[in-house]
Amino acid sequence: MLVVDDDAGFRGVALRILQGCGFRIAGEADSCATGMSAALDLQPPAILVDARLPDGDGVALARAMLALPWSPRVLLTSTDGDVAAQVENSHEGRSLPFVAKADLPNAPLTALLDGE
Repeated sequence: MLVVDDDAGFRGVALRILQGCGFRIAGEADSCATGMSAALDLQPPAILVDARLPDGDGVALARAMLALPWSPRVLLTSTDGDVAAQVENSHEGRSLPFVAKADLPNAPLTALLDGE
């Protein structure tokens, strides 16, 4: 599992939640550039991506990660409710699930990230 979010505090919370769900953490990143670099280096089976990153569009990054050769599961997150509507109204390729950051502790993460 790779976690890509520019907020170090949220990354820490997300890492604890994901580990509590049984995910092995491969790494973390704080931007689009470091996120894609880490994904290419680590080839994680699952990636959590913040929709709003300081150096680019996290939604575009998440879609690019969906297209990586090993087909990782990608979960998009944000505090911005408009992101959910943006993702729902887009029908490009594979599904890109979304969970609001506030809902992450109670979200069905195993189902969303393991494809169950």
